[in-house]
Amino acid sequence: MNALMLAAGVFVVLGISTMIGMALRYRLPSHHLNPESKDVIRLATAIVGTLSALALGLLIASAKSDYDGAQSELAGTAARIVLLDRLMAQYGSDTDEARLQLRQLIKTRLVQGWSIDSENSSSQSSASASHQIETVQASLRALKAENQIETLIQSRALDVSGQIAEAQWLQAESADEGLPAGFLVVLVYWLALLFGTFGLQAPSNPTVMTIIIVCALSVAGAVFAITDMANPYAGFIRISDKPLEGALARMGNA
Repeated sequence: MNALMLAAGVFVVLGISTMIGMALRYRLPSHHLNPESKDVIRLATAIVGTLSALALGLLIASAKSDYDGAQSELAGTAARIVLLDRLMAQYGSDTDEARLQLRQLIKTRLVQGWSIDSENSSSQSSASASHQIETVQASLRALKAENQIETLIQSRALDVSGQIAEAQWLQAESADEGLPAGFLVVLVYWLALLFGTFGLQAPSNPTVMTIIIVCALSVAGAVFAITDMANPYAGFIRISDKPLEGALARMGNA
């Protein structure tokens, strides 16, 4: 789900909950909102508020951990790409075509992103780019090693290319992961309940309304950040392409 649309939906739900609470404020009997009743409401909502804060904090920490892990994985992949290029250079001129294919792969990934977009998988160009690393591997397997050194280099190059391919496909498989739908529904329910009680107890004046709107925007912003970081290769909060750019700058040098 689009992170911005999800955050906007959360903001709308919280706004509606607040308005429902304000509407109920003027329809409930006065003894339902006496000081004793308000104390009980505050105690009950404090529990829900604590649970919501813990849930949001854990989700933010988890999303940041996933984001940092993806950044580290991309940096590792860039290092393996440079290593693979140097191994092929050491092998000799027979790997020139494979080195060119590897360089073209990085250029394509810098344009399209390192992830494999499932929505564009039917596109011939996207499919071709997604399998370029396999083309490099095929070129490496076709080499005819003439001595032990070339055999060792070929074996090491195939191992490194396999690690690159594995990292790419692991990222592709996890690209659609996001917040669990059930957990998100429960979290939004907790937040809606909180904002409903805010409206139930708060006076209808511009200052209170402004504070509630700012709080709703803050919560929606947290949901946006969590959801957007769940896919670190796309969206507004994405990992940097600098490792790939650095790898490309170091490739192709004899």
